[in-house]
Amino acid sequence: MCLAWTEGGNFPEDVMQRKDKVEGEGSYSATKGYLERIKKFIKSGRTEQAARDAAPKSEREEEEMKQAERVGKAKTKGEDPALRKK
Repeated sequence: MCLAWTEGGNFPEDVMQRKDKVEGEGSYSATKGYLERIKKFIKSGRTEQAARDAAPKSEREEEEMKQAERVGKAKTKGEDPALRKK
């Protein structure tokens, strides 16, 4: 299942209000909780500070992060074409 925000910044209600409680491979309740925490964090205004805190602290750390990204990308099937749509 593709998890996408609507234009208004909300998760599609039909996904969150499913009547069956079968969660199987994807957990609707965990997804809902995760998305609510994301919204709360974004509204808190702490995203800029979190980005600064996550930045590499040294050239070595920056290179380690880039290497980890290369390794992760090497294991994927490619970038999602939907990311390039406008």
